[in-house]
Amino acid sequence: MRFVGIDPATETGVVALDEDGDPELETSIIGKGEKKPGGITLEQRISLENQLFRLLMPDDEVLKEGIANGSQMLITTAQIHGGLEGMIARKNLTFDKVQPLAVKKYVGVTGYKIIDGKKVRLEGEKEKKAAMAAGALKHFEYSHPNNNVVDAYIIAKICEAVYRVRRGKQLSDYPKYQQEVIDSIINPPPPKKKKKKTEKTNKRPGKPVARESHTQNTEQACLF
Repeated sequence: MRFVGIDPATETGVVALDEDGDPELETSIIGKGEKKPGGITLEQRISLENQLFRLLMPDDEVLKEGIANGSQMLITTAQIHGGLEGMIARKNLTFDKVQPLAVKKYVGVTGYKIIDGKKVRLEGEKEKKAAMAAGALKHFEYSHPNNNVVDAYIIAKICEAVYRVRRGKQLSDYPKYQQEVIDSIINPPPPKKKKKKTEKTNKRPGKPVARESHTQNTEQACLF
């Protein structure tokens, strides 16, 4: 059995941990084929999916990062995520999802840095990836030159924690912020109900509707 973390993207990070939580597989995969500026071609997507399928094993516990809210290139992102999920299903495996903000939270990354005692938002992918790398090093003494692999490793560690808590390990053994991430996967909140739209009418408040309105007579004249 392995704990597998998947960080989907045009370059997808995949990490598998053994039963002791040590890395057994650390890689990033890129779809082969004709390139498309600012996106991914069907040929590349199929290649990406097939590579993941070959990496997965029958007894894997899988955790996959979900789509970030407000994600740019949403259609391309959804295609990649959907295709990879299909490969997991084809391997007869089930999987959980973890939101990108929760992955950051698990290693104490808040999206801010402290400069002269003030909170300043992290700017750009380079700073954000550096913060994730620092978080992985601090919490797990783990480092890797590929940022996608680092993210996938953190996801795999969350997968391991979820598995162990489901089988009796005390949630309190983890720091509070990690407890919240683990619990959000084991006990996800119910989906929010959509608010019903109220129909707008031209009726004035308190004014009764006439039994035979002018509008009704006009419609009858048009029908006949």
